[in-house]
Amino acid sequence: MPFSELQVPASATRGVVTVGNFDGVHRGHRSMLAKVRDIADRASAPAVVVSFDPHPINVLKPHVNLPRLSTIAVRTQLLKQFGADEVVILPVDQQLLGMSPENFFQDVMLDRLQAVGLVEGPDFRFGKDRAGDTGVLRQLCGLHDVTLTVIDAVCLDDEMISSTRIRQLIQAGQLDAAIEMLGHSYTLSGKVVHGAGRGRTIGIPTANLADIEVLLPAAGVYAGRCCLDGQTFSAAVNIGSNPTFGDDEQKVECHVIDYSGDLYGQNMDVELLAKIRDAQQFANAEALTNAIKRDIERCRLSASE
Repeated sequence: MPFSELQVPASATRGVVTVGNFDGVHRGHRSMLAKVRDIADRASAPAVVVSFDPHPINVLKPHVNLPRLSTIAVRTQLLKQFGADEVVILPVDQQLLGMSPENFFQDVMLDRLQAVGLVEGPDFRFGKDRAGDTGVLRQLCGLHDVTLTVIDAVCLDDEMISSTRIRQLIQAGQLDAAIEMLGHSYTLSGKVVHGAGRGRTIGIPTANLADIEVLLPAAGVYAGRCCLDGQTFSAAVNIGSNPTFGDDEQKVECHVIDYSGDLYGQNMDVELLAKIRDAQQFANAEALTNAIKRDIERCRLSASE
């Protein structure tokens, strides 16, 4: 859908609004959401989050292909979980990216959203070439009787929490540090497809996830959990190749602990909770099987904590 056809529901108008990518919905985003929620409650107005799809960088620089930390569905779920009443997704195209800060404010904030208040972080930028900053935003808000609150950045160990830093940690396999910045588990979403079938032959069947849209962590074994048939299950997730069998294909294989149903063809969300170990090549299939069994027990324990 082009930006020009965007229809904002009435329930998302005349609210207190925050605008940003909110990729991953990390602890810095949650601080902003808490402020939006507080001001909205005092004004008897909806708390509204405006996000973008795709990320503007992927339209401006298609060769960059910036990986996501969250799908739009997971992002929307988290934003509402942490305080938003409404989430409006702006379709990113050249028309939207070509707007001056003044035109963006008029079209999005005033005409479509009819915002009564805004909450942003200190590094907020908007409009063509990111020309608008909080100073420009403050001037525009003053001209149109819209309140503006600029919150402080949220830091962890003297480092500002950002989606960029979290991507770096995930790519490096430092999932625990990434989750500390996120403030919640890291979710992989995909469709269950047929794999080599080796797991079933040793009594440890796996769901092979394909079409994953978010950034994959570095190769290794991760503790996870998923919700199936209304129940929550622990999971052991292997990301990477299978060097023991000379298989170089990169895969995401999820063993759902104590689950016996058929998952093929289903869409599945898996929350990663902690890294168990790095990828490893074993001497033979028996050694691999024994390691997987140890991994499963560690994953079960990690998911229960």
